[in-house]
Amino acid sequence: MSSLVIYNAKIYVEKGHFEEALLAAEGVIRSVGSNEEILSQAPADARRYDAAGRTVVPGFNDSHQHMQSVGEILSNIQLLGADSIGEVKRRVREFIEKNHPAPGTVLHGMGWNQDYFKDEHRLLLKEDLDEMAPDYPLILERACGHILTANSPALALAGITGSTVPAEGGAIDLDEQGEPTGVIRENACSQVLRIIPPATEETLDAQLRLAMAHAAECGVTSVQSMDMRPGKWRETWAAYQRVQAKDPTVRVYQQVNFMEPVEFRQFLSEGFHTGMGDPFLKIGPLKMFADGSLGARTALMRSPYHDDPSTQGMATLTQETLDEMVEIATEHDCSCVVHAIGDGAIHMVLSSYEKILKDGKNPLRHGIVHCQITDRPMLERFRANDILALVQPIFLHYDMTVVEDRVGKELASTSYAFETLRRLGVHESFGTDSPVEDMNAINNLYCAVTRKNLSGEPAEGFHPEECMDIYDAVDAYTYESAYVSFEEGVKGRLKPGYYADMVVLSQDIFTIPADEIIQTKVEATIVDGRFVYER
Repeated sequence: MSSLVIYNAKIYVEKGHFEEALLAAEGVIRSVGSNEEILSQAPADARRYDAAGRTVVPGFNDSHQHMQSVGEILSNIQLLGADSIGEVKRRVREFIEKNHPAPGTVLHGMGWNQDYFKDEHRLLLKEDLDEMAPDYPLILERACGHILTANSPALALAGITGSTVPAEGGAIDLDEQGEPTGVIRENACSQVLRIIPPATEETLDAQLRLAMAHAAECGVTSVQSMDMRPGKWRETWAAYQRVQAKDPTVRVYQQVNFMEPVEFRQFLSEGFHTGMGDPFLKIGPLKMFADGSLGARTALMRSPYHDDPSTQGMATLTQETLDEMVEIATEHDCSCVVHAIGDGAIHMVLSSYEKILKDGKNPLRHGIVHCQITDRPMLERFRANDILALVQPIFLHYDMTVVEDRVGKELASTSYAFETLRRLGVHESFGTDSPVEDMNAINNLYCAVTRKNLSGEPAEGFHPEECMDIYDAVDAYTYESAYVSFEEGVKGRLKPGYYADMVVLSQDIFTIPADEIIQTKVEATIVDGRFVYER
């Protein structure tokens, strides 16, 4: 492996410390310093990259997403950004006309959000999907992944009728006649998604490569990805091994999803454990779901929803099962991260952790993913037991438009409290939950620093007291994400001994006005000292 020299750069080493140049060899940073110092050390055959004064930061490390789903969505019907039911219908029909799927093929798409619809402000129903694709089973998942709508052929193929009992922690919506509306929620979604045939090895590998190429475009050099799921975790692990053995372009730390003890114990009995693997592919924590999403009103709240007092959301695990799973994981030195959005779900998870942690120490680095609806006492419980917070600032783009309606102004004012978490000393890392939102790292930073949506609203920011400093935001996206995976000694800094994973940016995000950060482009992405993307 040849050496790499980057010079004429503004290299971010840590807050208050920048250098001009960097030398990497064998995938590891060897030295940083002035142009003169580094160029004098460079081997004759080193690649020399003139950054022309541009800013270089550590590669972004997405602390929670779904890489396989990104590849799947990029390969299927893409609905992100659809602003009407009519637009959803157009995209589905266009996909069918372009791809000519064989009769009976199950069609799948993801990314719609009824709150963006301008024609009719409602969930998609089976009649809508019947009109789009009457001759195909069609499943369209909401952007959050916690609600889907299926058309009549898909419901028939799945055996879903008015008398079907939904999976525990899920729901099948019925109309006034007791017939399915096509809307399926939470754990019941698996009763429909199972009609999608398993991907072949070739398809699965192609989807992963597609997703990894997108990561490189976004400046993402590491992902902590939940792809290994019940019933197919062995196949997914094998696919990643195949892909990473050929030409790895992103480092992957698997968040492994199990929701009940039997299969989780089987996973552990086969020798899988947190930290198993190599620098490009490792097993990470057990990943569970405690509730749903705010947009779907399935996030579990301690009090009824402000705009729908008939519900407090849905728990997708009982407290007893959650406690048992956390205990099993801890006994096997396995980390845990749990999806919890509503304050009721966050309370459940914190309570589970508090039962097994001692003296405020959290050696396995158990954490909570999303951590959206909170109050100050809840945030202090994070600090008291050193619980990690894996957050997604990009969620503000949409959630700020609904959160006050959902939970009321008072609770909304203490939610998405990214700066308060940092000031409390909580280990806070950034992710995108892609494909729920795009993997775009710049948009994520922009939302953290400005508290505005991607259109620049509101002008003063949503609760601007929670705006983060750009240095702290970059650190949360790099060094703190590395802390989640026990890799803070080799990732997240541009220092000697760290992996040569870095991103060249078109603008100096540390000095430009915060509102201009969104205009920044990824010029180049480097992983293991190799260029994996250049604009």
